[in-house]
Amino acid sequence: MKKLTLACIILVMSISTIYSSEIQAHAIWFAERSSQLALIYGEGAQDLDTVKRQNKIKSVTGYNKSWQEKSVELVESGPMMILSDNSVYAVTGMLDNGLWSKTKDGKWFANGRDEIPDAILSEHTKKHAVHLRGPLVEIPPLKEQQLQILPIGNSFSDQKGTMVSYRIIFNGKAVKGAKVINDIVNDPDQKPMISNDDGVVTLPLRNQGLNVVAAIYDEESTNLAIFDKIEHLATLSFILPHAAE
Repeated sequence: MKKLTLACIILVMSISTIYSSEIQAHAIWFAERSSQLALIYGEGAQDLDTVKRQNKIKSVTGYNKSWQEKSVELVESGPMMILSDNSVYAVTGMLDNGLWSKTKDGKWFANGRDEIPDAILSEHTKKHAVHLRGPLVEIPPLKEQQLQILPIGNSFSDQKGTMVSYRIIFNGKAVKGAKVINDIVNDPDQKPMISNDDGVVTLPLRNQGLNVVAAIYDEESTNLAIFDKIEHLATLSFILPHAAE
C-alpha cells in the first residue's frame, strides 16, 4: 500500500511539473497551414485552439519589404486564426495571456496573488511574435514588439548549421540575461542560451524549413500585490528553403 501511495505521489508531481512547464513556455508564432498563414499558440508539437483565445490577441501588423505597415487582420478558420492578406512580407502579433498564479502543489490558476494569496509565483504573461515569409533578413526594432529578437548583420546564409548572432531588445534596448531557445517547436526543453551584456547570443540555424527562435525576459512587477513579474516571451520565425525537387 505504501509503495502504491508513493507511486501515486510521484505521478501527481510529474503531471504537475509538466503542466506548469506548459503554462510558462507557451508561445505564439506564425506558420503555414494549408497554404494560409496562421497564428499558432502552443509549444513543441502542440497547436492549440487560437479562436477561443482571440480576445487576448491585442495586435497583428503586416509589413512590406520596406518595413512599411500594411493593414491586416486575423479571421477565423475552424479552430485557427489565419491572416487576411497572404501577400505580406512580414507580420507581427502580440497576445496578452493575463495573470497566472502557481500554488505549492504545482497547480496554475488564471488569477493574481490578490486572489491566490498562498501562491508561490504570480506572473503576468505576454507573448510577442515576428514572422518572415522567407529566410533571415535585417529587421528593424518594431514599436508594437516590446520584446524582440533581432538578427545581427545585413545578409545571412540560408543553410542550416550556419552560426547567426541575435540581439535581444526590450523596449528598444539590449538586455542581459534573456533566455534564448533555438527551436521552441522541435526542441522546447533544450537548455537555453543566456544573452550577454550586449543582449547577444550566437546560435546555429536549426532547420532547412521553419525556424522558431524564442526569447524569454522577465520585467519587474508594476504591482507586487497582484503579480511578482511580467514574463515576456518573444519568437522570431523564418523559413530556409529546401533543395529543389
